[in-house]
Amino acid sequence: MNYNNIIVESADHLAVLTINRPDQLNALNSATIAELSTAFKALENDGEIKAIIVTGSGQKAFVAGADIKEFYQFDVAQGKELAAKGHETLFNLVQDLTTPVIAAVNGFALGGGLELAMSCHFRLASDNAKLGLPEVTLGVIPGYGGTQRLAQLVGKGRAMEMIMTAQMISAEEALRFGLVNHVTTQEELLDTCKQIALKIVKNSPVAIKSAIKAINAGYTDGVNGFQVEIDEFGTCFGTEDFKEGTTAFIEKRKAAFPGK
Repeated sequence: MNYNNIIVESADHLAVLTINRPDQLNALNSATIAELSTAFKALENDGEIKAIIVTGSGQKAFVAGADIKEFYQFDVAQGKELAAKGHETLFNLVQDLTTPVIAAVNGFALGGGLELAMSCHFRLASDNAKLGLPEVTLGVIPGYGGTQRLAQLVGKGRAMEMIMTAQMISAEEALRFGLVNHVTTQEELLDTCKQIALKIVKNSPVAIKSAIKAINAGYTDGVNGFQVEIDEFGTCFGTEDFKEGTTAFIEKRKAAFPGK
């Protein structure tokens, strides 16, 4: 499929999804959000794709925020609709994908950009990256899950400080806070993400899907994560991947998972 605002490339069971609006520092407008949603759904349903890396074009920005020109005149009802639609269309969608999604944060990740990165299953950052939620400087709060996911990742106190001060943090601070898993040079970022993704690809995709569901359950109100883990653990026993993995272990060979 042809896109106007994103680029999708795939090889070796990996897909790299690049937000391609460099003149706007890859800011998220409604068209880009819609294209990202379509692309993520297509990759989730592609049996050949076992991991996804999302990044921004150029060396300045992952995503520098949302396109404020699109909503600065909205009223209360329109604001609520904007947030709700964003959650459903993209941010919750990415979080709940059963194909692993890695964010390669290659520069500014601000506002909706950081919210997109936090929706991914984990994040790596280049050493020039700056991350933050500056929405209060505009008289609004993060509306795409930022108040919830930031607190989950860095703790309530740090999330309160970051959101209320609107200050950006460095890649090294993000690493120390647990917001990103690794920091690399700009040049090494994508290759490092691919190296990690290739380790994921070697493992059972069925088991990985179950792991994502169980981990996410622990952060979902009204859901018993331990019970989801028990259920998913049991479900794995009925899969071809389980039979192949355990047989390969006993036979002392590498497993060739069918993904079923």
